[in-house]
Amino acid sequence: MIHTPLKAFHEEYGARFVEYAGWEMPVSYTSIHEEHNQVRSSGGIFDVSHMGRIHVKGRHARKLLERLCSRRISDMKQGQCRYTLICNAQGGVQDDVIVMRMEEDDFLVVVNASNREKILKHFNTIQAENQDRATIEDQTLKTAMVAIQGPNVIDMIAKISSEIPTLKRYRFTIKNLMILKVIIARTGYTGEDGVEVIIPSNMVSMAMKLLLKDFDTKSPDAPIKPAGLGSRDTLRLEAGMPLYGHELGEDICALSCGLDFAITLDKDEDENGIPFIGMEALKKIAADGGPAQRLVGIKLDGKRTARQGNIINLKDTPIGIVSSACLSPTLGFPIAMGFVDAQHAESGTAIQIDTGRAPLDAELVPLPFYKKPKKVPVASA
Repeated sequence: MIHTPLKAFHEEYGARFVEYAGWEMPVSYTSIHEEHNQVRSSGGIFDVSHMGRIHVKGRHARKLLERLCSRRISDMKQGQCRYTLICNAQGGVQDDVIVMRMEEDDFLVVVNASNREKILKHFNTIQAENQDRATIEDQTLKTAMVAIQGPNVIDMIAKISSEIPTLKRYRFTIKNLMILKVIIARTGYTGEDGVEVIIPSNMVSMAMKLLLKDFDTKSPDAPIKPAGLGSRDTLRLEAGMPLYGHELGEDICALSCGLDFAITLDKDEDENGIPFIGMEALKKIAADGGPAQRLVGIKLDGKRTARQGNIINLKDTPIGIVSSACLSPTLGFPIAMGFVDAQHAESGTAIQIDTGRAPLDAELVPLPFYKKPKKVPVASA
């Protein structure tokens, strides 16, 4: 297994580890429920170093990424991040990624840990086929990545930086902390505000001390505490965010996933526009009435939870399958996401979930389950 550069940090805080995509990662430190609520109420820090970081640079870097990504790359500004899909020729999803534009012909692509080697191979194959002049470098093991998320995080960062709190969502800046060069992006995967930080792996110990020097993370009432992958999953599920292998996959149509904002089917119509791989297949599906199934939110009655793979029934007729589920720590009742036949995807539809035991009564509801409250400006005296 690959050990994250923050292994010593995790051990210091008593982490419980699991294997994930070939990495030894902290699943929790105290409990998933406690860490979830800490992030929702104040702030948590996650190690996400297992996420792949692929550097694409050179004269044809933009053209290469236009072919690979389902959203436009050309109109991105320097310092901008963009969420996008990488599709296969059939319109299935190879991965969902964040593209960061460092300079005109210089990009960093953050990919899912389980897909890093597959996506690297795909990038190199498409580059070779089109003879694109670009270098592709896997920087995953040279760097670490942490996410600091929660409603109080930006206010706390404002005490040590005037620039970072002014970043708009999906923007990033490059900061020099003493001898460290770090990338700080206003992105995240929890439904809360916050930042994600990319650090040289050989400087992790120093970087963590600098990042957390004003916070006693071991105090019972610490504003920021370590959080593991377990709470990251329940947080993203409440926020209606898809997870590869659950709501996204090679055999799942990209138009089924509730991510239409991340799919630009006319990106080849611009001057010098370039179609992305899978675009023609998705255009045909859209023209033929859309995908056969749609991703939906599910609110369950009672306290029993569903599981991935459970069949969704409508009056004893199978109409879909559960993709993710948990007992929501924030809302206090079981929630799930799943795919159902498009004609039955309307919110308010009463369904049953077959768990192999007594069926669970449930209702289709809009996504997301949770939206962070809007901050009310403090009136000046």
